[in-house]
Amino acid sequence: MQRLFCKNQKYFYENEYSQIILGDSFQVLKKLKPESIDMIFADPPYFLSNGGVTCSGGKMVSVNKGEWDKIGNSSINIIDKHRFNRKWIGLCKKALKTDGSIWISGTLHNVYSIGMALEQEGFKIINNITWQKTNPPPNLACRCFTHSTETILWAQKADKKAHHFFDYKLMKECNGGKQMKDVWTGSLTKPSEKKYGRHPTQKPEYLLNRIIQASTHPGDIILDPFCGSGTTGVVANRLGRLFIGIDIEEEYLNITRLRLEAADDK
Repeated sequence: MQRLFCKNQKYFYENEYSQIILGDSFQVLKKLKPESIDMIFADPPYFLSNGGVTCSGGKMVSVNKGEWDKIGNSSINIIDKHRFNRKWIGLCKKALKTDGSIWISGTLHNVYSIGMALEQEGFKIINNITWQKTNPPPNLACRCFTHSTETILWAQKADKKAHHFFDYKLMKECNGGKQMKDVWTGSLTKPSEKKYGRHPTQKPEYLLNRIIQASTHPGDIILDPFCGSGTTGVVANRLGRLFIGIDIEEEYLNITRLRLEAADDK
C-alpha cells in the first residue's frame, strides 16, 4: 500500500492493504497528504463517560469508556465538545479528495454538534441516516423512551466541483429492487465479531459493509481517524478497498491487528 504520510511516520501495523497508526488523530492527520483519501468513516468520542450506569449482557455496568471519551478531567461543556469536533472534521476535510465523502456516527450526545461542525468546516450534508437497533440496552431509569437509534451523517465538500459517488443501482438491488431509505434496521454487534476483544462502541460489520459499498469503488482508500477495534478496516479489506486507521489506544489497535491478520488468513 502506498505511503500517504510524511517519511518519518511510524506504523503500529502494516500489510498490503492496511496501515494502522497509534497516536493522537489531531497530530497524525496533519501528516497526511492533502486530498489523498476517497472516503472517511468516523465514530468519534460520544463524551458519555460521566459515572453513570447502563445494562450490558443483563448486568448493570459503568458507562465510563476511558480517558479517550473525556475532555480534560472534569465534566465536558458544549464549547469544548464543539471545538473538538470542528478541529478533527477540519483536518479530515484537508485529507479528503474533492469527490470524496465522509460518514460520521453519533448519538444525541454529540451528533448535533457534529452536524453544525460539518457545515462550519465547509461540508454539505447528503443524508441523515437513522440506524434503528433491534436489540438496544434496556432503559434502567424508566424516565424516558428507550434509546434505540444512532444517527449517521453522510456529507461531501460544499464545493461546486464536488461530485460524490453513490452506487444507487447496487443499493436498490440490495433492497429487493426498491429505493433504499434512510432508516436502516439491524442488531447490535454480534459476539462473533468480538472474538479478539471488545470495544465499547464497536459497530456491526453489516453497517460498514453497506456504507463502503454505497460510497466507494474497489481500490479506494478509506480512512477511519478513531478506528477502535478495526471494523472499518476489516470490512474495507474484505471488499477490496485500502484502509488507514488511527487510534490513541494501543489496547484496541491490538484487537484491530488480530482481526486484520485473521482476515488475511482466510
